[in-house]
Amino acid sequence: MRANQMKTSARPVFPFSAIVAQDEMKLALISSAVDSSIGGVLVFGDRGTGKSTAVRALAALLPPMQAVSGCRYGCDPSAAEAWCEECRERARQGPLKHALVPVPVVDLPLGVTEDRVVGALDLERALAQGVKAFEPGLLARANRGFLYIDEVNLLEDHLVDLLIDVAASGENLVEREGLSVRHPSRFVLIGSGNPEEGELRPQLLDRFGLSVEVSTPVELSERIAVVKRRDEFERNPLEFIAKWKRQDDGLRRRIVAGRKRLHGMVLPDPVLESAARLCMQLGTDGLRAELTLIRAARALASYEQADEVAVAHLRRVAPPALRHRLRRDPLDESGSSARIERAVLEVFGERRPP
Repeated sequence: MRANQMKTSARPVFPFSAIVAQDEMKLALISSAVDSSIGGVLVFGDRGTGKSTAVRALAALLPPMQAVSGCRYGCDPSAAEAWCEECRERARQGPLKHALVPVPVVDLPLGVTEDRVVGALDLERALAQGVKAFEPGLLARANRGFLYIDEVNLLEDHLVDLLIDVAASGENLVEREGLSVRHPSRFVLIGSGNPEEGELRPQLLDRFGLSVEVSTPVELSERIAVVKRRDEFERNPLEFIAKWKRQDDGLRRRIVAGRKRLHGMVLPDPVLESAARLCMQLGTDGLRAELTLIRAARALASYEQADEVAVAHLRRVAPPALRHRLRRDPLDESGSSARIERAVLEVFGERRPP
């Protein structure tokens, strides 16, 4: 399975802007596209609710990126500190060439072998010729892009441990019989699954910045719209894609503009205080909740071209940023979303806007 397979496949991709409802899921995916430091998105919900469709649509929506020409890891030519060993060696011989390439979006299928994920060292060639021959794996191809795991809650434990290590360090280390290869592997992790098929290990759950719950639409008009658009897409996909091109192009421009505004976005102290008070009210462990909440609010404000981050942005991103970080309360049978809603009312003193 090649990097960015979802983008380059000949199969037409359903337009992102044509997805009906599921606003929280779409907002979480867009926020992660604006700011990759948020930490990725976990989408849990019923089958047939558009989880995989949305991820693949996001892949087609992303603007291209600059990468060193010929680099197997897609190194950023403007970030020498993050270059792989091959790019460092080539840079000593002269300036590196670079080009625009699609952002990699890589599928990690269930049942995949560890060598396929981390890459494989050719021991025979190394012993016979003294050459460190390395075949990059999926983690190499996902560098600076997105790694998508469908049915992430069914992933084998040894692969979960591996992903946790790489996600934390931003590097993949492959060691075999005294030989080792190290390369950059910084990616946005996107997972989807059905909660009825098992829970996600807490160590991996904590690595996702945002957690989204999706469900089957209950409004008659939404169900009709979903069926009509899907049927129209399947009957004539190219015509349907062309119909929604203007909306998708507009989303792409807003993502690019949001990325440019991100680092200059003002974060007032009262907003930061509100984020900390909300997390204290909910009893979240550590400070990762605050950091994620602030990053998601900043990404949303940048995407919407606001002058500064506001409490209104915190309200909108609080459920996906915090619902998977709450401790279980045996005395409170309400769900995490309801607990967050109550805490928002207590901290901010007013209801969230619709």
